[in-house]
Amino acid sequence: MDTVLFLALGLLAQSLGLSLGLRRPSTLFPWRRAPTLGRVRRAWVIPPISVSENHKRLPYPLVQIKSDKQQLGSVIYSIQGPGVDEEPRDVFSIDKFTGKVFLNAVLDREKTDRFRLRAFALDLGGSTLEEPTDLEIVVVDQNDNRPVFQQEVFTGRVLEGAIPGTYVTTAEATDADDPETDNAALRYSILEQGSPQLFSIDEHTGEIRTVQVGLDREVVAMYNLTLQVADMSGDGLTATASAIITVEDINDNAPVFTRDEFFMEATEAVSGVDVGRLEVEDGDLPGSPNWAARFTILEGDPDGQFAIRTDPKTNEGVLSVVKPLDYENCDQYDLRVVVQNEAPLQAVASKAERGQARVRVQVQDVNEAPVFQENPLRTSLAEGAAPGTPVAAFSAQDPDTQQLQRLSYSKDYDPEDWLQVDGATGWVQTQHVLSPASPFLKDGWYRAIILAYDDASPPCTATGTLSIEILEVNDHAPELSPPSGSLCSKPDQGSGLLLSAVDEDLPPHGAPFHFQLSPRFPELARNWSLSQINMSHARLRLRHQVQEGLHRLSLLLQDSGQPPQQREQPLNVTVCRCSQDGTCLPGAAALRTGGVGISMGALVIVLASVILLLLLALPVALLARFQQQSWDKGLLQGLQDDLRDNILNYDEQGGGEEDQDAYDISQLRHPTEVAALSTPLGRPPLRRDAPFGRARPPPPRVLPASPADIADFINDGLEAADSDLSVPPYDTALIYDYEGDGSVAGTLSSILSSLGDEDQDYSCLQDWGPRFAQLADLYGTPRGPE
Repeated sequence: MDTVLFLALGLLAQSLGLSLGLRRPSTLFPWRRAPTLGRVRRAWVIPPISVSENHKRLPYPLVQIKSDKQQLGSVIYSIQGPGVDEEPRDVFSIDKFTGKVFLNAVLDREKTDRFRLRAFALDLGGSTLEEPTDLEIVVVDQNDNRPVFQQEVFTGRVLEGAIPGTYVTTAEATDADDPETDNAALRYSILEQGSPQLFSIDEHTGEIRTVQVGLDREVVAMYNLTLQVADMSGDGLTATASAIITVEDINDNAPVFTRDEFFMEATEAVSGVDVGRLEVEDGDLPGSPNWAARFTILEGDPDGQFAIRTDPKTNEGVLSVVKPLDYENCDQYDLRVVVQNEAPLQAVASKAERGQARVRVQVQDVNEAPVFQENPLRTSLAEGAAPGTPVAAFSAQDPDTQQLQRLSYSKDYDPEDWLQVDGATGWVQTQHVLSPASPFLKDGWYRAIILAYDDASPPCTATGTLSIEILEVNDHAPELSPPSGSLCSKPDQGSGLLLSAVDEDLPPHGAPFHFQLSPRFPELARNWSLSQINMSHARLRLRHQVQEGLHRLSLLLQDSGQPPQQREQPLNVTVCRCSQDGTCLPGAAALRTGGVGISMGALVIVLASVILLLLLALPVALLARFQQQSWDKGLLQGLQDDLRDNILNYDEQGGGEEDQDAYDISQLRHPTEVAALSTPLGRPPLRRDAPFGRARPPPPRVLPASPADIADFINDGLEAADSDLSVPPYDTALIYDYEGDGSVAGTLSSILSSLGDEDQDYSCLQDWGPRFAQLADLYGTPRGPE
């Protein structure tokens, strides 16, 4: 089976601008197979078909396919692949009866540089006549794209003074055309850079480098270059861009002072203040380490009283005083100052002409505050120091030696007002005894603040702290605790009596304590033993069985102070019968009461005395009861003789008018009149404010004869009223007393102004209305018949 493929080579040659010298298309047999001895295979492979991009005459015939198996018109041709039935669609088409392949759209090599199609030959019934064959179409490039820089502006940096050939930056461009052709062959160049020509560019790589010396940031800090790139090896399409090259600063300029000498003034006795400024100039980049100045004092400040810092904005040196100056010690300073940059100076820099300067500082004299020689002053004093005890000489000195000034002293803080300060000398002494329990004693230290001030105008004051350590003194002997206890009568029972001691003194004047039986009573050692347990406790034991009951021992206690204090103290020990566990039996409770100082014999005597008193008081109570009943029976018979007026207490909010309890009217009498009434006539007057069934009121008290005894009289009266059980609880004894002569108001009441009821004039009661008629009949003169 043979197949003939006719190629329109003439049309293809015309599209490529080539003269192939052919009048008709050559005939190729892509499907024809040559006869062989063994197997059958294709004769040749169809070469790629080339077509130029951007071809405008459309449709454009590319090739014609034929099959010799059928006559013309009985074969159906078709193609498939990208550009036909795949994206991009409808770029190629084929005449299904003639087999001609056409180009239907403008090609762009930058989008698709080749197409691979499959060609088919079928009969009219749709059966395959030939095996599918490949058809490759190659798009030929044209120079239809300009080169493009990757950036519109390229930036680079180079140090000033750089040597020729120093790399600066690289300009890069691209071209969308076929890189295998001259359409993408790029060449770089510099169109403009100013004068002089300091930079060059590699035409193949685009690298920009320096070509000569002369870069100086202080002259030109930035260069702007215009770059160009062209394809076709520099003869084709072009594009431009910019390159900005910044010249970086180096420290090639040393800082210099604007003057050779500076004059300033400073005040003594102050620190942390600025004195003046040192001006410098530097041609390097402001704000950079090559420009920032650093100042150093070379001479004239041996004690480090001055410092120079740099103002970051102005680059000036600020001279300040860091230690107080003393005019009396030095009134003028001559400083030599040098200036340098923070960054080291480059070797190409010229030597500075004014890198050093002299600074003269004049010190001004002012009134200075006194100075305590030792502040704070620490001293010590014994506990309980007597008033007038010297403490310390807390004196100060005036630094103004060239001024005649007098110093004075006073207290600023002395919470216990314990100290006294001499205003002229600063001598401190105590003025009373300081209490050891003072809240202002902190860990044994007492703090006071003393002031020293001169007599200048205005005066200057110094503050000094006086810290006094109160030394502990062994002034207290230890005390026994507890002062009593109990022991078993048998030495082998119980654990003994545990004793302890306390001491008000602080260490080292307290424990360890020493316990021993009093040496004044050597017989105690025969029955008792005392053993030390630790620094503050001892144990008392019996040596052998002793009589049960209270035993009084004497112990000697001594502390460890210097000198030691000792005290002989009594110890009451109750010896009792004990159980097996060493505790006193219940039957021995009476014996244990002896621990508080009451023996069995004393207890019996007390009980017997109480019983005897009760027996004596019983007959007396019965007799008093019998007499009371007889006295109550004669009460009504003697009522007319004992009637007297009552004072009604209407200022109380209690019983109101029903409260008819009265007061002892004798309290209202004049002291001189009461003396005559001190001896009652007949039986004592009856108290109307006491219930009839109660005991008779006490006899009247003797009133004071002089105003000086009035206070005692009132207090005795109040005590008697409080102890009077016959008065209702809401009653109050109001005592009215003599207030002197000469009162224009007269006496408070005229009821008891005379010595007897017969001298009273009650006739006025008849004029007070019907309610007082009965009183008028009882006290007044009977009215005659009308």
